[in-house]
Amino acid sequence: MSSVYHDPAEASQPYKEPTPLPSDVPKVSELGTTSAPLKSAAFFIGDYCKEFNEDFMLCKAENRDPAHCLKEGRRVTRCAIDLITKMRENCGQVFEDHWQCLEKNNHEFYMCRKPERALNNCMFEKLGLTKTIPGTPAGKTPIHEVKNPVFTGVQR
Repeated sequence: MSSVYHDPAEASQPYKEPTPLPSDVPKVSELGTTSAPLKSAAFFIGDYCKEFNEDFMLCKAENRDPAHCLKEGRRVTRCAIDLITKMRENCGQVFEDHWQCLEKNNHEFYMCRKPERALNNCMFEKLGLTKTIPGTPAGKTPIHEVKNPVFTGVQR
């Protein structure tokens, strides 16, 4: 038996989830982004949604049952949706420029420092969020703020 692609737009019936979540789990929309926008927003999501992420990770540490932490996971997703929506509303073009650059450059941050700086500036000015890389040594310039990095789009 071979597999055949069926275009969902041409389906005779709408898709119905065969294993729906229990009714006591709050409903939440999908984030609606691909990996490039998520990577572009990742450090801001980490900062903006820190409390929800920490609750989720503590919940996961309590119990290995995935169903145990569905509510906390939904809160993380809602928080990320909120931030992505704010990023699109306040920094739409610079956000898109950065994630498009990541998309075209194998998701390598060092290839996209110029649009990244524009995004970082916009996020700080409009939303008061700064990009902070966890584990950056104290007193050392974070890699995304280095003026003459070793790795660039054009190697010397």
